[in-house]
Amino acid sequence: MTPPDTSGLEAALSAEVDGEVRFDAGSRGAYSTDGSNYRQVPLGLVVPRTVEAGARALSVCARFDAPVLSRGGGTSLAGQSTNTAVVIDWSKYCTRLVSVDPGRRTCVVEPGIVLDELNRQLGPHQLQFGPKPATHSHCALGGMIGNNSCGASAQAYGKTVDNVRGLEILTYDGQRTWTGPTPPDERARIVAAGGRLAELYGGLDRIATEYLADIRRGYPKIPRRVSGYNLDSLLPENGFDVAKALVGSESTLVTVLRAELDLVPVPPYQSLLVLGYDDVCAAADDVPRLLEHSTPSQLEALDDRMAQLMREEGAYLDSLAMLPEGDSWLMVQYSGDSQEDVDEQAHALLRAVGRDEKASSVAFSDDPEREQKMLRAREAGLGVTARPPDGRETWEGWEDSAVPPERLGDYLRDLRSLFDAFDYDRPTLYGHFGQGCVHTRIPFDLRTAHGVADFRRFVERAADLVASYGGSLSGEHGDGQSRGELLTRMFGERLVTAFGELKALFDPRDRMNPGKIVRPNPVDGQLRLGPGWRPATEATHFGFPEDEHNFNRAVMRCVGIGNCRSHSGGVMCPSYRATMEEEHSTRGRARLLFEMLNGHADSAIQDGWRSTAVRDALDLCLACKGCKSDCPTGVDMATLKAEFLAHHYEGRTRPAAHYSMGWLPVWARLSRIAPALVNSALHAPGLARAGKRLAGVDGARSAPVFAEESFVQWWRAQRREQPDPADPRTVVLWPDTFSTYFHPAIAKSAVRILEDAGFRVAVPTEPVCCGLTWISTGQLPMAKKVLTRTLAVLRPHLEAGTPVIGLEPSCTAVFRADAPELMPADQDVRRLAGQVRTLAEQLVHHAPDDWRPPQLARPATVQTHCHQHAVMKFDADEELMRRAHLDADVLDEGCCGLAGNFGFERGHHEVSMAVAELGVLPSVRAAAPDSLILADGFSCRTQIEGAGTGRRALHLAEALALALDGNLPSDHPERLADRPPEPSRTARWTTTATVAGLAAGGAVLGARRRV
Repeated sequence: MTPPDTSGLEAALSAEVDGEVRFDAGSRGAYSTDGSNYRQVPLGLVVPRTVEAGARALSVCARFDAPVLSRGGGTSLAGQSTNTAVVIDWSKYCTRLVSVDPGRRTCVVEPGIVLDELNRQLGPHQLQFGPKPATHSHCALGGMIGNNSCGASAQAYGKTVDNVRGLEILTYDGQRTWTGPTPPDERARIVAAGGRLAELYGGLDRIATEYLADIRRGYPKIPRRVSGYNLDSLLPENGFDVAKALVGSESTLVTVLRAELDLVPVPPYQSLLVLGYDDVCAAADDVPRLLEHSTPSQLEALDDRMAQLMREEGAYLDSLAMLPEGDSWLMVQYSGDSQEDVDEQAHALLRAVGRDEKASSVAFSDDPEREQKMLRAREAGLGVTARPPDGRETWEGWEDSAVPPERLGDYLRDLRSLFDAFDYDRPTLYGHFGQGCVHTRIPFDLRTAHGVADFRRFVERAADLVASYGGSLSGEHGDGQSRGELLTRMFGERLVTAFGELKALFDPRDRMNPGKIVRPNPVDGQLRLGPGWRPATEATHFGFPEDEHNFNRAVMRCVGIGNCRSHSGGVMCPSYRATMEEEHSTRGRARLLFEMLNGHADSAIQDGWRSTAVRDALDLCLACKGCKSDCPTGVDMATLKAEFLAHHYEGRTRPAAHYSMGWLPVWARLSRIAPALVNSALHAPGLARAGKRLAGVDGARSAPVFAEESFVQWWRAQRREQPDPADPRTVVLWPDTFSTYFHPAIAKSAVRILEDAGFRVAVPTEPVCCGLTWISTGQLPMAKKVLTRTLAVLRPHLEAGTPVIGLEPSCTAVFRADAPELMPADQDVRRLAGQVRTLAEQLVHHAPDDWRPPQLARPATVQTHCHQHAVMKFDADEELMRRAHLDADVLDEGCCGLAGNFGFERGHHEVSMAVAELGVLPSVRAAAPDSLILADGFSCRTQIEGAGTGRRALHLAEALALALDGNLPSDHPERLADRPPEPSRTARWTTTATVAGLAAGGAVLGARRRV
């Protein structure tokens, strides 16, 4: 087929569509794949601002005969969300809950609304949409409809198809209509009216009639049949429901503009029963018996291999600790109208199957928080199995099969035998066992011709196996490209012919997501890798020790799960939450870096490290490291960004901010010459504005104030005797740039608290630095030099094993994580990584047993620094605050938005403040006047104070030190904090006048010399 005129298409879309039209390399690269094994670079991207604009985009594409793909969260695991087409992304603007009818328990939504956001808005009505996939925090309803999504709650509520009442659809050739159940008299009326709609309904009637016996006989009677088109919804006994017939069609038939959904009440009470078994097959064998004696709302499973992976990765250990004895587990959840009801359902099952609640292989809970912790281990399956600690690459491809629940145990045994036949060692098995649906990820070799051939042979044999059990190729993820070619093995030729006729009826030109389900691309075609993938391999500055010392493998940690597109909770990904742009999510950036590797002839990014498209996508990365902990596969975009910037600017002039803020530790030391004058200059009218312009600092930001006396100057003046590094009471207090030159009261407070706890404090008085600002701006050779000098200064303490106490979380995180990756072979770096501790870690785990922190006895609103969240964690801080009798509200509102130099850089202020307003700043404003506002990060404190909240944040060390002096004020206790004052108005204007006078005098002298 002749490719469309993309330049004309782009121009027409830009002129006629109310939306963002992008055919640039960056946008195309960011949408080149989904969560699957497949990759197809799109023609371009349209982000419509309204549903009507989306419909108009489809019309323009039809005029140019351009293929179209509708996309929601882009998490599809079968390749249905990637295509060489115009991608219409509904998820940024078309996100409205249009209406709710609580009486009928229905609502109407636009296709881009995220499931969790929909349920949040339905909360006041005590209603929810029933199906809940593991991607509920970021999957869009349009995508759920396209995929026929399910999730664990489908045990109670069914698949998406069972909860759709009507769809407003648009065909490629422009027919727009609402669809739903259509009785014979209505169909007759539609057909009699003539036109395209009559053609559609007449064709549907013909297909349903001609293939009636085949549909009744050929569709598996199981809870989780998702493969194929829903022709069974057109059967007379199913009400000839056209909307349901279109659910699960994966954008291959129509575009969904709006949907009317059935809703269910939010269950007020739940309980959870977890049963342990010797192995996963024995657990599967017991499923029919459990279903015979109870009606659970969820019946989930995980096996010993998945638990082993979690332990090796150090993930979800609190969830695993709650599981009963066993090597595999079934999680049986009950819902009801009272606690007594749900508890009795669980106990009745135990009595029926002869098990005792007190047995070591049984765990029961009716505590919602504890239940969620236990279920979290199961929900984390994809992320845990995608990148196992042994370094194997695991892939989808047979991750979603389903069989009758009563035959599940035998199917798993046969599936394991098939794994063994191909030497696919021990893939984990888990999933929705109550409905016979099995999830796994398999270590296919998708890089070599032999490995790809084995992949094809495996899925063909697996398809035959599941068909022999009367099962479905897909139990919830859909067919796409992974299973489209295999449908004949499940349904037979006649039904697959019927699928083709349905496709031809709605999309005769094959322009809607072509190559998926009908006339599918080969299962081993368009692979993300494949035997022809030849990525560039170049030397890097970071060692990437956890990725086989390979930048490419670090990039490939992203498998497309999409948690970085969540709207709340955790830290990842602040720039996505502020912009709602795929390109500014962790996943989008990883996609661009993958394309930059130039492994394919059609790679969207052809200019490697010099790519402006990659640079622009990384520009709004806050380097918060939230993805390092929140991404299920541990993508560390901050490190990848630093590596990219190092290569991108190698041998070239850098942005001004890299010199001003990247070299901040140097400028801070130089400020000691005349700190008052420096402060006056940085805040002087006119002069400050010019300085910010030259330094690449955003004009909306005020420069932080340097302290008149730095912490190290204060320490030297104390003339304290340096303690012996070998003394077990000795600790090194790290004099980071921020606590030393801007907020020295924090470091002084830390000295008081450490000495109160019985430690002897040492402070390096020679210039030292962790190199943070050079790392974050990608000046990695300089960062190594700085670190090398620092290690030399610290060497006596490193050799003695002296603890190094960090106060600024970002600097502590450098020693714990960045430095070992930057200098992995350096033994002193390894020693330092093992010896560095946060203040709370030292006081909680290493203070004398009889020491008690000073008592604060008040509420506190606490903002955790992103790097601490990602690297050191916050458990010790929470324990220290508990011991200090602080009623701490530790915010789960994400990043503060300043993120070191990010929020200061020109062009970042708007995004920085948008991130802050997502949760942190509103929470601070809402804090009670007597509450402490705690934030250990300099960035967090600066953002809170500079955003007009009327509050000032303290470091935990300051709060504890203030408590040593007695009770804090009941109102705004932070007013006791010692902070450098801004220069007076007189000083600022005097500086401006002096500089102006000097400039004028210089001009006069110059003029005289010329005369």
